[in-house]
Amino acid sequence: MPELRILDCHHHFWHPQDDNHPWLCRRPLIPFRYGDYSAICKPFMPPDYDAAVKPWNVVASVTMEGEWNPSDPIGELHWLHALQESCGRPQAHAAQIWLDRDDLGSVLEQTAAFPFVRSVRQKPRVYDRPGQGRSSMNDQAFINGFKQLSNYGLHFELQTPWWHLPEALDLARHDDSTMLIINHTGLPGDRTAESLSGWEAALRELAVLPQTRIKISGLGEPDNAFTLDANREVVLKTIDIFGVERCMFASNYPVDSLFVDFNTLYSIFDAITADFTAAERDRLFCTNAADVYAVAVG
Repeated sequence: MPELRILDCHHHFWHPQDDNHPWLCRRPLIPFRYGDYSAICKPFMPPDYDAAVKPWNVVASVTMEGEWNPSDPIGELHWLHALQESCGRPQAHAAQIWLDRDDLGSVLEQTAAFPFVRSVRQKPRVYDRPGQGRSSMNDQAFINGFKQLSNYGLHFELQTPWWHLPEALDLARHDDSTMLIINHTGLPGDRTAESLSGWEAALRELAVLPQTRIKISGLGEPDNAFTLDANREVVLKTIDIFGVERCMFASNYPVDSLFVDFNTLYSIFDAITADFTAAERDRLFCTNAADVYAVAVG
């Protein structure tokens, strides 16, 4: 219930204008795993977040890059820095980095100069079904960029469908000092037995690496209601695979508001973990993320 401490380790702030977020500003909208996302193509700022999370006890939060225009690679960080100075949020941030940029060294140096940046994300090029091909995680430029992150003390956030996760295993082994944070539960996709079996096998491979962490979030299915029964197995299986100490709950707001309100989302997380100890729940909802993102929560 609301007395749980929550550190929401994956949400966005944005104010779409002047093509700063092309996917939110341009028309027609791009293909998206949740379908029509026009409802979120509007500002989502701290007051909007505060209204969404009531009555839950959100003690801190971490913002995720929002696909800022890559022609201005540091623009989002300047914008968030001004926001942080005005209201104290976000407490930490995962920045956008294109690992194959020719000027990557300069961009990484500028990114790391912002003290609230803890990690970076580039969504690799992927295929929409298993067996079609390999992702851009195999490109040498991507690998070389990944190997530079540890020089700046930055984690890497990975969002990719489960059928590309075996390639992440190879990527992570290029530098085992870089924490690899799997976004959105490894994107299990549809809940068919075949898909869940492949997703589980891929997660078990990755979980062998001690530098991996996983965010339990992004579990929506476009054509199915977001319910306790629809998500219990995936959530509990993820915790079983990675252990309580390496999992973190997150909202992915406002993106996941397309199919579930914050209160329902966290009520479901709460119900699924009702039999866990108070210490385990505090880790899942708060302190694991506090440790990963170096956020003080008291």
